[in-house]
This record gives sequence, structure tokens and C-alpha cells, in this order.
Amino acid sequence: MNAHTPVSGAGAIYIPADGPDRYCGADMGAATPRMAEGPVKQAIELGRNRLLVAGALFILGFSAIGVRLVDVSLMSQGAEPRLPNTSAAASTRMERADIVDRNGAVLATSLTTASLFADPRDVLDADGAATLLAEVMPGLNAAEVALKLRLKDRRFIWIRRNLTPRQQVEINRLGIPGLYFQRTERRVYPHGRMTAHFLGYTDVDNKGLAGVEAFFDNDLRGRRRPLQLSIDLGVQHILREELAAAVKRHRAIGASGMVMDVSTGEIVAMASLPDYDPNQPMNVRKEARFNRNTLGVFEMGSTFKIFTTAMALEFGAARLDDLYDTRRPLKVASFTIRDYHPAGRDLSVSEIFVESSNIGSARLAMDVGVKAHKYFLREIGMFDRAPIELPESARPLVPQNWREINTMTIAFGHGIAVTPLQLVAGVSAIANGGLLRAPTLIRQDAGVVNPGKRVVSAKTSAQMRGLLRRVVTESTGRKAKAPGFRVGGKTGTAEKLKSGRYQHGKLLSSFVAVFPMDNPRYVVHVAVDEPKSADGNRKHVTGGWVAAPVAGSIIRRTGLKLGVQPVLIEDDRNKKGFAPLQKVRAQGGAEIAASQESKGAAE
Repeated sequence: MNAHTPVSGAGAIYIPADGPDRYCGADMGAATPRMAEGPVKQAIELGRNRLLVAGALFILGFSAIGVRLVDVSLMSQGAEPRLPNTSAAASTRMERADIVDRNGAVLATSLTTASLFADPRDVLDADGAATLLAEVMPGLNAAEVALKLRLKDRRFIWIRRNLTPRQQVEINRLGIPGLYFQRTERRVYPHGRMTAHFLGYTDVDNKGLAGVEAFFDNDLRGRRRPLQLSIDLGVQHILREELAAAVKRHRAIGASGMVMDVSTGEIVAMASLPDYDPNQPMNVRKEARFNRNTLGVFEMGSTFKIFTTAMALEFGAARLDDLYDTRRPLKVASFTIRDYHPAGRDLSVSEIFVESSNIGSARLAMDVGVKAHKYFLREIGMFDRAPIELPESARPLVPQNWREINTMTIAFGHGIAVTPLQLVAGVSAIANGGLLRAPTLIRQDAGVVNPGKRVVSAKTSAQMRGLLRRVVTESTGRKAKAPGFRVGGKTGTAEKLKSGRYQHGKLLSSFVAVFPMDNPRYVVHVAVDEPKSADGNRKHVTGGWVAAPVAGSIIRRTGLKLGVQPVLIEDDRNKKGFAPLQKVRAQGGAEIAASQESKGAAE
């Protein structure tokens, strides 16, 4: 064996030339392991560590795959691709505050949605993408979308705003490059048509375009708490339902109505027909957007006699038992003033009002005088736009050259055109003790008193309440009776004016009611536009026939809900159709329960 012959391979021990004897005995057994221990042990440890690291990496990788499989198969029920998770609604602050009614029911709110846009530079096949998108979103014009997607110099184009969650998922599944989603908000009106005319609506960018939404646009954008209106959703439902029934029954072209609190000026309900769905405002006809209560100016007919009589009593021009000649028509120049039902005798001031004499009202106004007449009407708000939290508020039409003939015709409601809201505010002042309060759609805090402006004395107000009550118990307002509630009011029937000419047979038939008369709390106004008679009888299209029953039904159904307790009324005893108090209270309770059930379903 050579001096350096290896015994084994790499790392072998070499035996020197002087032979193995040097390593015999005890020294040989100890020396050999010590020399092999270091290099071998290091090699084994290194290999083992490498195996452990590789195994750990394999385990970690397979664990990640397993977790993902569980997430896909169990957590999402296989509905990939999924919409991104959103935080709880309570923690999400919308750009626009909610609007609620006086009881907290939601009237308008915002929902988080996704809107689709595209970067045309990233869209590979404009025509194919447009065709696929049109299949997912009905109504989308594929040709127009394809044309937009070919505009490679553009980096942003809207495809559609406010997608449904299902549409967003289906678009994701298409896998079209260049399509992206942006978080947006959509304004939603849970009660639709019922609240359209006072709420209004917003555009796709959530900017208020009409109604309360427009009037409080900036405030709603920066507001944290909901905006609370004076509207009572339950009363609103009843009001609109009764108006809709009247329009159908009398084949009218429209109707309007309001309920106002005479102590605060709060509008508790306001409806105008035809109406529209504020959730789809861009598909609405112009006439449906028209709020008859605040934008419509009308000659209000005999309801204006409330102001004429109150004015004469307030200024001391007449007393209730003073007599006036109403036996013959009153001629002034080329005009002739007649009574619808001539009495053929002298009438007292009370009878002039209760029997609704045009001749007597004209004579009363002339005794007051032109100057005082103008002053009084201005004081009760008939010359200015009604102050209400709506941009849709019209100015009245007042004669530029006010002469004696104007005073005579305006005395019975012709020659001046005002909005129903102005009429309601003025009648509230006459009935509530003489204080004019600005109408409002905002709920007033309990205990806060609106002092108002005095326009008539408490004595005049009390006298007028007695006359209003007699119209319902004795005269043209009989159909407004509501068992259990002392109702007063005045009918109005006026031919409509168009292009300076009165349109024969085209009437605005109205009724303004006050209740309860012993302590007035609410004014109810109903107007039916161009009602038609089934039998051709002119009487059957008057305010007493058409509008008074609607007002009575509204009072019967809402009185208890509004906090007015029904009472036993002497002149209701033994009358046909009289409902006992127990029945009135039961009906009122049923209305409250129904409105609460409706509110819960809507929410």
C-alpha cells in the first residue's frame, strides 16, 4: 500500500508509510472516532435542517390552499366572484342625510350602490363588450356604448349608474378588461307617489332638484341627523287615498288636499294628483310634477267669503244681525252679480255667509271700502308668496288696477287667484283666535310657541267659528259632517279662468274645513279639479257635493289619530247613518293600527 492510499472515498483516513502498528492497541480504538466525528456530524445536521425547512414550506403552502378552498366552497356558497364586503350600515355615513316624518318613519334615504365606468384604452373589443353588457343590463343601447368604448383618447366614460348587486356580479363574471366600478349613492323614496310633491327628488349625483330635497340641498349634504318633517305618514296615506277616490268617482283631471295644525302652522299632510314616483323622476309627465297646493293659483270661489265676512266684522262695518238687500242682482257697469240660490229677501250678515250670497258679500265689501279691503287681504297673506320650505311656491295673481268692481267680485272669490296653501293659512288665522302663522313642513319642538301675527280679534274669530259651524249643520256643507267631531267649513265652486275667459262647466270644486269647532286644532282643505256629473245635474259638481264629503271622510278617519277625542254631538242624535261614539273610536283605532302596520312594512 502506498503511503497515501485512501481506505475509503472522500473524507477517508490516510495511513502513513510506517505501518499500522503505530495505531494498534488502546490508542487505535480512541483515535479513529474522534477524527471522523466533526465532518460527518455537520453533514448530517445540515441535511436534516434542509428537510425540516422544505417540509414546513410544503405544509404552509398546502394549508393556504386548504383555507382558500374552504372559503370558496363553504363561506361563499360557490357564488364567485363576490361583491366586496362593506361595513355595517350603522357605521357607514352617507353623503346625504335621511328625511323622516314626525314619528320617525323614513321618507327618503340613501343606499350604497356601484356604478360602472370604463377606460376605453383597456377595452380590447368594444363591440363585443357592448353586446355582452346590453345582455346584462336591459335597456342599455349597445350601439351607443360601443361608440363610446372606441374613443381611445378618453380614459373615463360612464356606462351606467346605480347598478343592482346582481348586475354587478354578472358584469364581474363577464371578465371584460377595462371595466371598473365606483362606489356611489342612490336616493330612495320608500313610499313612492304618496310623498312625491313635498319631498321632491334628486339627480344621479344626489343633488336636490325639487321639493324639500332641493330647498334643503346643502343642509342635507352636511347633516348627521335626519331631517324631521311635520308630515304624519298615516294621515298622508288617508288624505291621498280619499283624493284618489274622489278623482275616480267624479272623473276629475286632478285634486289637491292639505291638513294643517292651526296652532303651529305645521303641514301634517299634503297631496296633489296626478302625482309621480320620485324613484323614477325622469320618466314623468310635466303635469304630474305640478304641485297644485303651492304652485297652482286659482280663483277660490265662495271660500273667500270667510275673509270678506271676517273683515266686515273686524272693521265694524257690519254686525251679524245687520240686514242687506239681496232681492235683485247687483249691476255694476257691464257686470251683473247674481246669487246661485236667490233668497228673494233681505238677508242678515249671518245669513249672507251661511247661504253663500254673492250679492250680500259684495255689499259687505263695499261697506268696508277698497282701501281697507286691500289692506286686510295683504295682512292675511293673500298678496305674497306663501312662506313654505319648498322652491315650488307661486305668487298670487292680484289686480294691478284695483277698482270697486274688483272689490265686489273678490268679495265672493273671483278676480284674485291664490294658492290653496295661502287659503289654508288664512283660514287657520280666522279660526284659531286671530293669529296668522307661517305654514311649515318642519316639525316644531314641543313646548315652543309660534306667536304669529294678529290679523283679527278673538271676538271676530269666535263669531266666524259659529258661522263656519252653521254652514255644516244647516247649509251647503252638510256632507262634511263627521260623526263624533264638530266640523265647520265653507264650500267653494268657481269656474276656471283661461286666457281671460271663464270656461263654462269647468269648475274647481272645493271645501275648507275646521275641527273641532269648540277648540280648533286643524284645517282640512280639499279641491277637485273639473269634476264631472254622471247625470248632468250641475248641483252634483259643486263643492258641497264633490269636496265636502271627502273632507268629512278625512276628518272621520284621522281625527282620533290626530289626538282629537270624539264627542257626542246633539244634532247627530237620531240622524240616519249616525255612528255611536264607540264605533267612531273603533274606526279611528283601526286607522291608527293600519297606518302603523303600513309604516312597519315600509320600513
